[in-house]
Amino acid sequence: MNKTELIAVIAKKASLSAREARAVIDTLFSPGKEGLIASALMSGKKVQITGFGTFETRKRKAREGRNPQTGERIKIAASRFPAFHAGKALKDRVRK
Repeated sequence: MNKTELIAVIAKKASLSAREARAVIDTLFSPGKEGLIASALMSGKKVQITGFGTFETRKRKAREGRNPQTGERIKIAASRFPAFHAGKALKDRVRK
């Protein structure tokens, strides 16, 4: 399901216009300043939706790698990245 299909389903199930449903999706999932999940992750918070899962940030340590073309050793800087951990109810639903 892509974003357009998701908007159509939400509009139908919640009796909203397509414009209203798009605003809801953009408010939740936009990677920009208006996105609630992205904003929470950027400030170091977790977003936990009971029964669905948890969005959080994780850290990677700095490490050494190799350039695959030249074999030269390079330093890879430490970084933070977004992660999602599925909740039990979601896992159980998908398994069926």
